Amino acid sequence: MSNFIALQIEEAVATITLNRPEVFNSFNREMALALQDVLGQCEANDAVRAIVLTGSGKAFCAGQDLKEVTDPELNPGFRKILEEHYNPIIKRLRTIKKPVIGAVNGVAAGAGANIALACDIVVAHQKVSFIQAFSLIGLVPDSGGTYTLPRLIGFQKAQALAMLGDKISAEEAEAMGMIYKAVPLEEFESTILKLADKLSKMPTKALGMIKELFNASMSNSLEEQLAMESEYQIEAAQTDDYAEGVAAFIEKRQPNFKGQ
Repeated sequence: MSNFIALQIEEAVATITLNRPEVFNSFNREMALALQDVLGQCEANDAVRAIVLTGSGKAFCAGQDLKEVTDPELNPGFRKILEEHYNPIIKRLRTIKKPVIGAVNGVAAGAGANIALACDIVVAHQKVSFIQAFSLIGLVPDSGGTYTLPRLIGFQKAQALAMLGDKISAEEAEAMGMIYKAVPLEEFESTILKLADKLSKMPTKALGMIKELFNASMSNSLEEQLAMESEYQIEAAQTDDYAEGVAAFIEKRQPNFKGQ
């Protein structure tokens, strides 16, 4: 595994840390490919039932390392960067059948912001800022930004942020529905731990199906979505976790879900 990505698995929670703090965890090719690999490991590991994605140091992620794209020897070119680095990361985050928490510990800019927003539940502390920084250097949003952002906060607001490159505080992001929650800095770590622990003890298969349903709702008609809900509900009702959930409800006790 690359030194640019750290992985820690404790109980049923995998914590993935972007680890280039000296450049605000900006991506180069090695780090992008390593993140894809680690996400694949977490997806394949049945012992992992929740994933936390965060950054080391003062930033979550500042996006692309511009030194890489301006170095005539290292520059992989934008087509390769998008098709081999960022697009597979976004697809993996959206299709992995386990909940992914975006624990935004510092600034999330450019592709870094859009990677955070591709997570299932995004929590940031109140000193964090989000920036669609692309237009500030003559580029357009990538990493799913033009897909995810308008669906989170609305077309007009999303387009304005993409064009203007405004810096948005975590509290503003929460208020406009961009993220799930902004918390005080001193509560950030404990909030992430509690949330990850809770998700890791929930019915994992149902959470994966919920994720697939919400993904499909972006393009399905109402009739298609209703049909998909029916199919998935029938499948969920056949899981061991459903049987345990019902039994626990009837017996007035806490359920002991196994993710099966």
